[in-house]
This record gives sequence, structure tokens and C-alpha cells, in this order.
Amino acid sequence: MEILLGGILLGGTYALIAMGLQLQYGVSRIMNLANGEVLVAGSFCAFWLFMGAQVNPILAIIVIAPAAYILNWFIYTYFLRPLVKRSKTQGHLEVDSILSTFGISFIFIGLMHAIFGGEYFNYEYLEIPYEIFGQAYGVNRIIAFICAVIFALSLYVWLSKTRSGLKLRAVSVNPESAKLVGIDVDKTSAMAFSLGGAVTAAGGSLISMFDTFDASIGVVFTMKALIIVILGGVKEIKGTIVAAFVLGLAETAVATLIDPGLTLAAAFLLFILVLLFRPQGLFGRESP
Repeated sequence: MEILLGGILLGGTYALIAMGLQLQYGVSRIMNLANGEVLVAGSFCAFWLFMGAQVNPILAIIVIAPAAYILNWFIYTYFLRPLVKRSKTQGHLEVDSILSTFGISFIFIGLMHAIFGGEYFNYEYLEIPYEIFGQAYGVNRIIAFICAVIFALSLYVWLSKTRSGLKLRAVSVNPESAKLVGIDVDKTSAMAFSLGGAVTAAGGSLISMFDTFDASIGVVFTMKALIIVILGGVKEIKGTIVAAFVLGLAETAVATLIDPGLTLAAAFLLFILVLLFRPQGLFGRESP
């Protein structure tokens, strides 16, 4: 039971990390290697608002998410859209976006180092133990999990039931066909990339409640998000959510039964197995 509950709570955290990248890669077709740095920036903003003005990290999302949306719209419009327009194939775009966002990630790291330095940061917010089936868990982790569930369900319903959400899904499936039915693919891709950044930064605000972070830790979050998105299927938000919980359970089991130091190795082993035996992901469809 301890492994199950711990894995579920960790999976909720991973869902927060991965949902933003899924929107960016699945819809905008941008492999954003600066995704983790956006999450860390959200954590720093939450830290600054809490320590400076006593704004709790949940309410801070009201400020952090719109700011991240605007920032990511700027990045897409002025740094990534030219790559999209000149790319003749999806493979070409992926290579260009990897190189470009890799550079953007270093810009973020440099700015955060300049502003906050190289120390580790954390703060206490709702670090109150709450017992579930005889095992104590932090209230902050439970709240982050609940928020992750709310975000995931809201995104899934929005993508499935609203006109704007269906536009994103259409672009994700086939951008050329989407153009034929009057969808502005460029505008929709910009919205998806910006929304993905907003979700990621909101996740950073929630994760900052219980995790220690520094300016250079973003690469770890990026790798975890990438593993989850590929594991679940690039174009499936429900696959991303399920894959987050699968990874959370796998890492918790390895940490509890074997060695906590092997959790990252377990994540990459799972990633390699998926690439070998089901490269389209758990919920993805094979290309015709």
C-alpha cells in the first residue's frame, strides 16, 4: 500500500511536469528542451512571491500562469515560428527545435543563476503530516496531487469537448488537413505552445511547495517529461497522464524495494523498453 500511494502521489507530480510538454510537442511539433527551465522559473517565482509577499503558491498560479503564457508566446513567435516555416519535414523541424530550445534552456539557466545564484532553494508551506492507511504524507504533496488531477481533467475535457480544444487536436493529428477545414494552424500552434508553457510553470509553482530546486535542475524535469510523453504517446493527453502514474509507481517501487539511487536508471530503462517494443507509446497509433 505504501508503494501504491507513494507512486500515485509521485505520478501526480510527474503529470504536472509532462502535460505542458505534451501540448508543445504533440500539437506545435516542437521538442522543447527548455521545458524544465520554465518549470524551475515557475518555482522561483512562487518562492519569491511567498517569501516576499506571503502569497501562497496555489494563488500565485493566477500570476505565474498568464506570465508564462505570454513568455512562451514570445518565444514561439520570434524564435521558433521561423523554424516551423522553413522546415520541409517533421524530422527537420524536430532537429531544428531541439537545437534551438537547447540554446534557450541555457539562456534561462544563465538568467536564473544571475538573479538567484547557484544555491538550493526551498521553503515550508503546509509541511504538515497527514496519515493515509497508516503512512504519513505531507499535505503539500497531497494538494499538489489534487491540483494535478484538476489540471489533467480540465485539459482533457477542454481538448475533447470545446471547439478550440478540437482545433488543437485536429492540428495534432494532421496540420495539412486542418488547414483545409479553415483552421489557422500557425495561430493554433502558438496557442498550444504558450498554453503548454503556462501549465508547466503552474506545475513548478506547486512542486516548489515540497521540492528543493536550483537554477540548474531543469534538465532532470525535462528528461522526465520527455520519457512520460513518449511513453504515453506523443499526441494523447490521456496517455501522458497514465504514463505519469506508471513512471511514478515504477520509481517508487524501485526506491522502496531496491535502492533510491536507481530511480533515474529505472525511468530510462522503462523508456528504452518502450522505444524497443512500442515506439508509438502506450496509447499512440502506429503510422500507416
